[in-house]
Formats: sequence, structure tokens, C-alpha cells
Amino acid sequence: MSDVAVAGGRTAWRGRPGIEPQPAPAGFDGRRALQLSLAAIWLLDGVLQYQPFMYTKGFPQLLADTAAGNPAVIARPITWDATLVGHHLVLLNTVFATIQLLLGLGIAFRPTVRLALAVSIAWSLGVWWFGEGLGGVLNGGAAPFNGAPGGVILYALLAVLLWPADRPGLPDGLAPFVAARAVGARLARALWAVLWLSLAYFALLPVNRAPQALNGMIAGLEVGAPPWLDSIERGSAALVAHQGLAASIAFALAFVVIALGVNLPRRAARAAVVLAIVVSLVIWVVGEDLGMILASGATDPNSGPLLVLLALAYWPITAAAAAAAPAEGNRAR
Repeated sequence: MSDVAVAGGRTAWRGRPGIEPQPAPAGFDGRRALQLSLAAIWLLDGVLQYQPFMYTKGFPQLLADTAAGNPAVIARPITWDATLVGHHLVLLNTVFATIQLLLGLGIAFRPTVRLALAVSIAWSLGVWWFGEGLGGVLNGGAAPFNGAPGGVILYALLAVLLWPADRPGLPDGLAPFVAARAVGARLARALWAVLWLSLAYFALLPVNRAPQALNGMIAGLEVGAPPWLDSIERGSAALVAHQGLAASIAFALAFVVIALGVNLPRRAARAAVVLAIVVSLVIWVVGEDLGMILASGATDPNSGPLLVLLALAYWPITAAAAAAAPAEGNRAR
């Protein structure tokens, strides 16, 4: 058997080789893990932007379609941008795709994570306007089941919440969840509430609570879906047939519970985050057809995966875990 000797404040182990204690692993850095997940999604976006479809007239037409229903001050720049892209399609689409790849690589590489996150915020805001028509929030057609308030604005929100620095005055880097480290718990909870309460509002818009609104939205996704996904969508569409109002109310209530849940004690807050993840996956699979990444024409995976990533940033953590994380996480600064 081994025995222990203490000398000079150090612990020495004597005995058979190979049984010495191993050093304890460094604290898990949840923020860095989420940054890498965000980087992976940016890389996926870049790859999708290189698809052959994006080099056809279908891409500028997709951009132009987002102008419909928006105020003129929003719609006219979108139309101008779509026309410009149509005239220089190969060059501009290649630039768009390359920028997104570079953002993903920049976030994944520690020395450039700050720069890449900062650029991603500006890029996301631009794409939200010129590529998504502000997610439809001004045209009366926004629906949480098809990506509102626009998947790309969630990239900007995540970049802010995952910024690699701890808020000044935070005791020893402690935070109740990862998203609170950069901006503080109060602002992080406020941003969470604004997002989910806005989804509740969108769910109750007249266009979304019509008897066949959700049914028609899901049924429209069945074309081109793989057989297993098509089966899920057909079953879901049948489930909500003529139940638009009830479905809208049910989703709105879930969104409100999620919005308020992060303010509750740790166990209840974790239940709210789990609910957010489940609802996000339902939206992604049933309402967004996995972002249509299995079919030609998708430019990103839509809002579902980003909502899941955002929910994980609000997962309540213990004081011990919070204290261990900065030692590893501050290297990303």
C-alpha cells in the first residue's frame, strides 16, 4: 500500500508506481463551451451559404421577399440590396459565405474571440434587416413557429451574453448562470424576458391564432422533407387542425412561464430552462422543418438551435461551479 509524507507544504506519495493521484481537472468553463457551439453554428451558416442554390436568382429573390409588408423605410433598402446581390451574385454570395466562416473560426480561436463576437453583432444586425426583413416583427406576420423575431438577431444576443469578460464588481467571478457573467444577472434576465414575452405576443397575433394558421404553416413544410420528418409534420398538422386559437394560447402561456421562470429559485429555474429547450426543439422540428437544412435553400438552421443555446446560457449553476469557471474561462479574454 502507498503512504503519504508531507514536506514543505507539499504532499508526496510513496508506493507502487502508477497509483499516484491524478491532478483534479480544471473547472468546466460553460461560457467557452457555448462560444464554441455558437462558432459551430456560424461555420454551418457559411457552408450553407456556399450551396449551389445560393448562386442562382433564387437567393436575391429570397432577400426581396422579406421586404413585403414592411414599412417603406425598411422595405426600400431591402429591395435595393436584393437588386445589388442579383447583379453581383457570385462575388457577393462568396463574400457573405466567407465572412460567416471567418466569424465561426474567429470565435473558436481564443485570441480573436472578442473581435469575432464584436463583428458578429454588427453582421447579425445587418442581416436581420437586409436578409430577414427584421424577422417580420413590423409586417404583422411574425410567428414564433417560423423563426420570429428572426434567427439572426439571436446571434447578436448570444454574442453579448457570451462576451469573454466578467462584469465589474461581480464577486470572485460568481454568477448564477453563464449569461450573467458579462452583463450581470439583472440585465441578462431582462433580455431573456423581452425575448420570450415577445414570442408570447407574436403567438397571439390574429394571423397566428386563426383556426387553420398553425396547421397551414406546418403542412406547408412537408414538401421536400425526409419521410421521417414528413411523418412528424403530418401528425403535428393534424393535431392542431382547427385548433389555432388553443395552440396559440398554449404556446403563449409556455413562453410566459419561460420568461418568468429564470427569476425563481434554482430548482424551479432549471425546470423553466428545460421547458425552454423542449419548446425550442418542438419549434425547430415541427415549425421550422429543422431550418430546412436537409433541403436546398436554407441559409441557416433558423431560430430553434439558437434558442436552445440561449437557454443553456441561463442554466442555473452552483456557487462552487461558478467559482471554478473563471479560472479557465478568463483565458478567453
